[in-house]
Amino acid sequence: MDATAYSGMASEFGVRGYPTIKLLKGDLAYNYKGPRTKDDIVEFANRVAGPAVRALPSKQMFEHMLKRHDVLFVYVGGESPLKEKYNDVASELIVYTYFFSASEEVFPESVTLPELPAVVVFKDGGYFTYDEYEDASLSSWVNKERFQGYLQIDGFTLYELGETGKLVVIAVIDEKDPKEESGRLKTLIQRVAKEYRELFNRDFQFGHMDGNDYINSLIMGEVTVPSVIILNTSNEQYFLPSEPIETMEQLVQFINGVLNGSAQAYGGDGFIQRIKRVAFDARSTIMSVFRSSPLLGCFLFGLPLGVISLMCYGICTAESDDGSEDIDALKREGLTDEEEEEEEECQRTAELEGPDEEDEAGEKDPDEKKTD
Repeated sequence: MDATAYSGMASEFGVRGYPTIKLLKGDLAYNYKGPRTKDDIVEFANRVAGPAVRALPSKQMFEHMLKRHDVLFVYVGGESPLKEKYNDVASELIVYTYFFSASEEVFPESVTLPELPAVVVFKDGGYFTYDEYEDASLSSWVNKERFQGYLQIDGFTLYELGETGKLVVIAVIDEKDPKEESGRLKTLIQRVAKEYRELFNRDFQFGHMDGNDYINSLIMGEVTVPSVIILNTSNEQYFLPSEPIETMEQLVQFINGVLNGSAQAYGGDGFIQRIKRVAFDARSTIMSVFRSSPLLGCFLFGLPLGVISLMCYGICTAESDDGSEDIDALKREGLTDEEEEEEEECQRTAELEGPDEEDEAGEKDPDEKKTD
């Protein structure tokens, strides 16, 4: 639909940018926020169009879904208030992931649940149970657990992670030029994500990013490769270690410093940072235009600068002329009528005599000049 022609319909559905993809299902309207590729859009349509909660009737079906999905949410138990909450959360967050229900018999014997009913997430080679007293609301818990503990991060994923409210611990590396240092940092962050899950999972997401271009534009600075950085996407703050990370103990200490507030925070979304962001974006836009098309860049930015320069020159010249006239007027105001007549007579005499006579007059004695 052309929303510019049907602005009322666009306003009704809260459309603020183009293109916008929505899936209408009953009284609900779901926004598509994934990558703009055919496969991802089809996956979104199939997931949202189906039931919010899908049943897993057998062990074979459970094993199949476990292999197919990196993150698997399952409700276990009969009718309960928790099931109602789970259904509501599934209807809301099905745009991001699948939701299933099953009986306890479909799980392997290694899976033991402390009590029923329960909501379980299977990921990272293990499983974790929702605790109503420790994990706050079910919706918040699902939103935070819908990603793997460690994953490759790009610009789109980082935007998605911002909606979880977690800080993001990133190993910035160059996968095209792998170095021993890059592999070591990735391994350290993977180990911390797994071994310190109970301590850091509620507040931190772990991963790595290929290259530093996106990070540099985000923090308006330069991050060396390889290195470790922690981003707070909610307020655009970031944290850098005071010294290179070489051991897991140093990495854990750095993360703890961010958690308890002792680590130095940079950036932010204050007034000064917003001004810097405007200037940085303007400079980046200009540089990108000149890199892609130098002639177009010269025309777009050279022509306005030339016009402004001519205007400034004209204004300055006009002011200087006016100033000289004002000075002459002030001089004349300070003379008497006889002195003004004498001055005008001298000017007329000088014009009649011409330059040669002025030169000869310049050679006369002082007494002759006085006589004249």
